[in-house]
Amino acid sequence: MKILFSGHHNPHFFTITEYLEKAIRSLGHELFIFEDRQHVIPGRLRRYANMLQRFDQAIINDKLLSLATQVRPDIAVVTGGHRVSVKTIKALKNSGITSILWTIDAPLNFQPIVVVAPVYDHIFCQGTEAIELLNGAGIKDARWLPMACDPDCHFPVACTAADKEKYGSDIVFVGSYYPERAHLFEKISGLDLAIWGPGWDSLDLNSPLRRCMRGAHTAPEEWLKIYSASKIVLATHYHDPEGKFPVYQASPRVFEALACGAFVICDRQRDVFSLFKEGEHLAAFQDSGDFGDKVKYYLDHPDERAAIARRGRTECLARHTYVQRMESLLSLLKSPV
Repeated sequence: MKILFSGHHNPHFFTITEYLEKAIRSLGHELFIFEDRQHVIPGRLRRYANMLQRFDQAIINDKLLSLATQVRPDIAVVTGGHRVSVKTIKALKNSGITSILWTIDAPLNFQPIVVVAPVYDHIFCQGTEAIELLNGAGIKDARWLPMACDPDCHFPVACTAADKEKYGSDIVFVGSYYPERAHLFEKISGLDLAIWGPGWDSLDLNSPLRRCMRGAHTAPEEWLKIYSASKIVLATHYHDPEGKFPVYQASPRVFEALACGAFVICDRQRDVFSLFKEGEHLAAFQDSGDFGDKVKYYLDHPDERAAIARRGRTECLARHTYVQRMESLLSLLKSPV
């Protein structure tokens, strides 16, 4: 099968885009890649002129249609969906190409998705919150397809003494700064906590978390060592601080950390615990009061921690790989909604 895959490619490291493309190739399909952020106008100009934004987006859509005309795929998979227009999807369908939308990321700006989604032949959503939002807009045929892991890229690594010194800690968080995360993590700032990720320089100068900051950016080979050398990996999800929209989706980092054999403590994110069992595959905390207690409990129970981590990795590799997600997507194309 010929598959055109549209997504964003981070120039610095692999993301879900590359993992999904790799999965498509591994299943034996012919893959054609489209970078959906081939902007010709700098963002600083597009932000202040809607006309320039529309012009730039029209060029991106023309490039996508040009590629589709050239390679004539059987299906086109669009991840995200913000930059591909209704007109483009209609043109693809008129050419006999099956169109697939796969929403990703938190629904910070979901209205463009609501506009374009009904035009697609099939809709998949990383998070169940997107299905709820689409249902609320009268779009009833979306299906849940969460993220996953890639066993070739996400695995435990042997760490030298130097690696353990540099990357290891009792508790680690890898991810972006948000004020609510900082407030939560301050409750365990007296423990051996390490924080890796962008934006943490925004912390108040007097925050006790400043001593926990390790690095703003980590390459995959580094966070494999971070997860492998640390006792507890924290997974906390973004939530709209104003409560204007829900976020239920499971972060790719949950799957990646589990596949690395890490012991994960996660907030009670709905989608996560629809996929994994608390106490069997990972641990959960209810609120900020419960958070510190759970961390301290599992630090004091290494055998229980190790057993849960082993089961979590086994479950993740058995049911939650990107190859399995693509197999599910392609099989569901043949099933009625």
